This record gives sequence, C-alpha cells and structure tokens, in this order.
Amino acid sequence: MIPTREEIWQAYEAGFEAVVALFESTFRVLDERVKALEARVSQTSANSHRPPASDGLRKPPPRSQRKKSGRRSGGQPGHAGQTLEMVAQPDRVEAHWAERCACCGEALSREPSAGYERRQVHDLPPRRIEVTEHRAMAVQCAHCGRVTRGSFPAGVSQPVQYGPELAALAVYAQVYQMLPLERTADLLEAISGRRLSEGTLVNLLAGCARRVKPEMEQVQTALVEAPALHTDETGIRVGKRLYWLHTYSTARLTYYAVHERRGQAAHEQIGILPEYQGTLIHDAYASYLKWGERNPAMQHALCNAHLLRDLTAIEEQTGQRWAGQMRHLLVEMKTAVEQAQQAGGCALDTATLDRLEAQYDQLVRRALRRNPRAAAKPPQRGRPRASPARNLAERLRDHKDSIVRFVHDWRVPFDNNLAERDLRMTKVKLKVAGCFRSLAGAHMFACIRGYLSTARKQGFRVLDALRAILVGQPITLQFG
Repeated sequence: MIPTREEIWQAYEAGFEAVVALFESTFRVLDERVKALEARVSQTSANSHRPPASDGLRKPPPRSQRKKSGRRSGGQPGHAGQTLEMVAQPDRVEAHWAERCACCGEALSREPSAGYERRQVHDLPPRRIEVTEHRAMAVQCAHCGRVTRGSFPAGVSQPVQYGPELAALAVYAQVYQMLPLERTADLLEAISGRRLSEGTLVNLLAGCARRVKPEMEQVQTALVEAPALHTDETGIRVGKRLYWLHTYSTARLTYYAVHERRGQAAHEQIGILPEYQGTLIHDAYASYLKWGERNPAMQHALCNAHLLRDLTAIEEQTGQRWAGQMRHLLVEMKTAVEQAQQAGGCALDTATLDRLEAQYDQLVRRALRRNPRAAAKPPQRGRPRASPARNLAERLRDHKDSIVRFVHDWRVPFDNNLAERDLRMTKVKLKVAGCFRSLAGAHMFACIRGYLSTARKQGFRVLDALRAILVGQPITLQFG
C-alpha cells in the first residue's frame, strides 16, 4: 500500500516515469480504500440489506419505494370500523337513585316513575386463581363387593397442577408478546395474585411444545407441496453461541427451525428444500441458489425489495443513471401486474411483456459496458475483484428469469417480505431477553411460534388457539 523508503529510492534512481508510476499506483490503492470506507459509512436500511434498527438515532429521511395513493390516512369509506356499542343484556346492572328532588329538595321514593337513562362501562372483572378439586369417587359394588374408582378428566395428571387457562396465558406472554421469564412471572402475579417460578414457566412452555409438534409436522409436510415458498434466516444467540433461525412460509403457513449452520447442511437436516419442487422465493443467498443445481425441478424467484436497495446504493455512490432507471423499471413491472390483476386479467399482454423485457435487457447491457471487469496485474493471481456495480450488473444478467418471474407467474410475489415479517418478531424477542438460555428452549420457542403464526394467518385468535391446544381440542388448521 504505502511504498517503503527502499521502493521510493529505487523509483527515484529509475527516473521521472518510475516516480510517477509509483505515485499513481499508491494513490489508486488509497483512493479505492477511501471509496470503500465511504460506501460502508453511507450504508443505511434504504440502500443496503442492513435492518432499520442499525440506522441508530440519526435515521435518514424516509424514501419509500411506495407511491402515494392520494387517500387520506385513517379508515376509508365503507370500512366497518370497531365502534364500542351498548349490549342488549349486560352482565351486571347497578341502579343509581336520587335521594332528593333537584327542585324543592323533597325526599324521593325509589320508584322509577319517570324511567331511567342508561350508560354502560365495558371492563375486565378482577381476576384471581380459582382452585377446582377433582375427586375420583370410589364406589363398592353391592353385588360382588369390588371397589371401582372414577376417572379423572384428561389433562388432570398431577396431585396439584396449573390449569390450561393459566398455562395458555403464560405461553402467550412468552412466545407471542416476547416477555422474558421474570416479566412473565410479574405479569401473572399482577393478574392472578399467584407468582409462578421460572422453572414452572419453562415446564408449561415444554408441555405446550409437545402438544404443538404434531401440528407443525403437518405444516412442514404441506410446505413441501406449496407452489411458492418463502424462505429466509437470521442469526440468534443461544447462550454464548451463534445459531440460525430458518423460516419457511406461505400466506397461510409458517414453519421455524433452529440450526447451528446457515447453509445447505441446515437445509438438508430440516428436510423441506431437498424435496421441494415449486418456486423458492429468497434473497439470492448462495446456499439457496445451489439448490437449483441439486434439484432441477425447483425454480427460483429473487426478492426485488433487496434488489431495489442495491440499485439505490449504486446510484447514490457512483451516480450511474442505469441503476435508477432499472429501479423504476422494476417498479413499473410490479405496477403493471397489479393493474392487470385488478382488471381481472390472468397475464400481461405480449406487447407489454416484450417492451418491459427489452428495456430490462438494454439496461443490463448498459450496466455491463459501464462497469467492465478490471484486468489482472502481475504479480496478482486469479480473477481480480469486481466492483459492486459490476457484481450487481452480472446478477441482473445471470438471474434475469428469477428476478422477473413475478411478471410471468402471478403466484410469485414481487418480494420476500413475507419471510422477513415472519422473522422480525424473533429479533424483538432477542432484544428484550438478550438470548435463549438453552438450545431446547430455542427449539420450543420456534415450534410454538410457528403454530401461533399459522393460526393467526388463518384468522384464529392467538390466545384461543393456545387454549384449544392445551385442553386437547386443537383448532382446525388448513394445510392445503
């Protein structure tokens, strides 16, 4: 990088041209490093794959790719709303009598001769632990003298235990509202007056995971048959080690799996991708793309939300116009598909398809010409590193079919935001709790969270779904 004293002296001895060459090569390397550092510092969630939380307190002004709809914020015309209304049969009635006449002060009798005015207050009743004692009664047969004992209800297996209502609330607080163990114990104590130990909370979580596991096995099997499948992964902390939470999801199903690896070894063990033959939607991570080589029946669709951020970064850092034009073209493709769907169509017309793809190919050729690969210089070996703009241009060229698949197959969405939303709340859990204390706890969380996410996608209330699985009468999920 910086030439040594001996190299400078050798260039001086060799003459003016050698000194100029030494200065040019040195400043070229320094200039490349400065540009790389400036590009790294300027990265935000709007022009890179960094999450919004990494922007810190100095967040950049929002520059959403969405266009204004022209409608005012709030409920739109025709929206049913959720106005609080009076009920015909209240649970409790309190009568408030006037003691004296407001005019003359005469004492009044308690006869509603003039009717009454109603006002209703909707509130929660005070909660407390209710203890139910189950007695298996023993009866001696009058004929043979044998004593027969009654059976306890299903789920009543211990001399003293907590019931499904409290268990459902404890699991709901930990897995859905992302509370750590101590705060869950605080919440239950405030509601019921009884403080559960952390060990009891973990046992309730483990019992729920065992009941949910058969449901999630059916979800896993159903995802293999899905025509379009979203997938993504994120790092999680288990103790002091880094693990990966993988998600596989559709609009109605969610499956989570925890693994120590991020790539193909994890996919093999989880078991969904080796058998999958539909369209896999992802963010162009190499381990997903390799499944196209191993599984020819699988097709790929790349997340265009990631691609739009990459194009934004190239335009901001290099000023190359093709990046902004490509970004606008992808948004135009998305808009054309949405308008055709709203009009009741089933495919874009041939003329529109040909025009959009011709513009795409033209912009890719312009990007490749604008960013040629640098030639290797002795003693450098191998292929020289390409610039980010060149890498992006080659991705646009090599993966065109996967990038524009949403235009041809309307079952494929424009982006992979569904999988990212399914992962987002797990990051909230880690921010609140710091980490999972054990690998078993992480697996339990993933199993129950997948069940709750699936139930919510299918229109069930989360707490009702938990209560149903714990009383042995699970809700009916649709796996098709």
